[in-house]
Amino acid sequence: MVLQDMVFKAISHPVRREIIGLLAIAPRSVKELTAKFEMSQPAISQHLKELKTADLVTSERIGLEQHYRLTPEPLKYILHWSDAYRHLVDPSGHVWTFTSANNRDKKVRSKGEIQNGR
Repeated sequence: MVLQDMVFKAISHPVRREIIGLLAIAPRSVKELTAKFEMSQPAISQHLKELKTADLVTSERIGLEQHYRLTPEPLKYILHWSDAYRHLVDPSGHVWTFTSANNRDKKVRSKGEIQNGR
């Protein structure tokens, strides 16, 4: 699997996205990360393994604990991909959705019919 695909797979899970957010603030041990979630340490370790496979985190043993640190470089793939859709969001943050002209015309006619009592 290509690294870019591994990054998208890694961020596809909400727990892994939250772990990335926590590690963006500061490096943390597995024990510290486990305390932030209602799941077992092995489950957190599995999520960390996915993040490590995508090169999004590195680990270092300090004493008896494994500490994880975010490596943000692979996030460039997500930023690059999302850049292609930037034109769909205006500067004030509004998201534009596109509908076909047929659907738009039907909505306009329906509103006009209601206003004219038809």
